[in-house]
Amino acid sequence: MKLIDSIKRDFNTMTLVMIPVAIAINVVIGQIVSLLKLPVYLDSIGTVLVAAICGPWAGALTGTLSNIIWGLLIDPNAFPWFPVALVIGFVAGWCAVGGLFRAWWKVIIAGILVSLAAAAISSPIQVYLYGGITASGSSFITAFLLQSGRDLMTAVLSTNFLVEPIDKIATCLLAFVSARYLARFPRPENIMGSSSR
Repeated sequence: MKLIDSIKRDFNTMTLVMIPVAIAINVVIGQIVSLLKLPVYLDSIGTVLVAAICGPWAGALTGTLSNIIWGLLIDPNAFPWFPVALVIGFVAGWCAVGGLFRAWWKVIIAGILVSLAAAAISSPIQVYLYGGITASGSSFITAFLLQSGRDLMTAVLSTNFLVEPIDKIATCLLAFVSARYLARFPRPENIMGSSSR
């Protein structure tokens, strides 16, 4: 029963309003970054924001729907990454429940944890579906590592463990700054402490 209560707690009217907004944030920023071939992603700011202020289940749903919608409507290459987006939302949400979105220095720790989870899930997808090279700017790093004699999985893992922390720490910090103004959501104590309720 605790699992169902935890899931129910994440969803209220404000959550249902926030999820489409967060999906739009993810898709628009992700598409811009992809077109510019930047070596970061920044396509999960909305996911982390929802995870921090609404909870892990809402974050996981937001991430999953973002990549599915983005993949079906705009860029088919975004679709296979929905498991990564799901994990980002879920881990960020549990980091928030654990108090890692209450101070900027704790948010850095959350960003590192989210990045480790994202790198672990994304690397096999990148290797087996794309041969290690994707449309993102970080593939330049992978290509360089491959040219320097690294094997494919090592090159992809090295790139992901280099790029993901930068990306996810920045993502978590942006979500943290935004979340400070959104205390009417189901889990405001995740970002402001227990006195906020």
